[in-house]
Amino acid sequence: MNKQAQILIVDDDRININVLGTMLTEHYEIIVALNGEQALQIIESNSQIDLMLLDIQMPGIDGFEVCQKIKDNPKFKDLPIIFITANRNEEDERKGLMLGAVDYITKPFSQPIVELRVKNHLELKHQRDLLAHLSKHDGLTGISNRSKFDEFLEDEWHRALREKTSLSLILIDIDFFKNFNDFYGHTTGDDCLKKVAQTIKKSLERSVDLAARYGGEEFVCVLPNTDLSGANHIAETIRKNIYNLQIPHKKSLVEPFVTISLGISSAIPDASSSALILTQAADKMLYKAKKQGRNRVFSDFSR
Repeated sequence: MNKQAQILIVDDDRININVLGTMLTEHYEIIVALNGEQALQIIESNSQIDLMLLDIQMPGIDGFEVCQKIKDNPKFKDLPIIFITANRNEEDERKGLMLGAVDYITKPFSQPIVELRVKNHLELKHQRDLLAHLSKHDGLTGISNRSKFDEFLEDEWHRALREKTSLSLILIDIDFFKNFNDFYGHTTGDDCLKKVAQTIKKSLERSVDLAARYGGEEFVCVLPNTDLSGANHIAETIRKNIYNLQIPHKKSLVEPFVTISLGISSAIPDASSSALILTQAADKMLYKAKKQGRNRVFSDFSR
C-alpha cells in the first residue's frame, strides 16, 4: 500500500488515538482530530485524506453527525469512513452503515483485523479513484474528455452566475487533420493529437482552467473568471505554441506545419440562459476562423 496514503483519526480519547496511530503510522501518514468540529475543518482544508477512522461518542458534534455532514457534501461524499467505537449495539451499527460508512469496528478491537480492514478499504478507494479518473480523461491524449468538459462547464457556469463573473470558452480545431491522417497514417495522427493536446494543456496559465478533447481533432478550453480580452490572449498563445511545434504537414493548405483554428466566446451568465450559448457562440467563431483562412483566432474582437 502506498505509504503516502493519509488517514484521519477522529477521537476525543488520546489513548485510542495513540493506539491507532502507533498501529498504522509505519505504513500511512496519520492526521489527528480530537472532536467533530476539528475533523470537519481538516477535511475542508485537506482534500488528500484517503480514509477516516471515526469515533461516535464525542463532545459537541458526534460521529454520526460528522459522517452525515461529509456524505452530504458532494466534494467529500466518497471519502471512506470507518466507525471505531465502543457502541456495540446493532442499531448503532445499522445507523452508521446507513449514513454511508464503509465499515464498523467495535472496541476493544483486534490490531490485525483493523490493519487488514484499513488496507482493504484503501485499496478499494484507490481502484475507485482510478476508475473515476479514467472515466473523465481521454484515453489517447491524457487530457480531460468530453464528459469531464460537460460537467466542468456546467459547474463553472453556475459559479459564474452566482459570482457575476465572466466565463470564456475556446474551441480549437486542427487544420486539415483528415489530410494529415490520410497522408501520414493513423499512428502518426495519434502522435500529433497527443502533442497538440499536451501543448494546449501546458499553454493554460492557471490550474483552474480546463483543457479537454472535444471530439476527433477538436479540443476545448474553459477559462473561469476570464473575459474576452484574456481569452484572446490565451488563445493566441495556444496558436503560436502549436505552430512552434513545427510538426510537418505536407498536405495542409495553410502552412507546411500543423496549425490550428480557434473560436472564442465569453459571457457573464444570467438566469435566462445556459452554458450552451458559450459552445454555440464559440463554434460560430471557429467557423469564421476557418472561413477566413485558418491558423487564426476569431472572436467578437476580430470583427
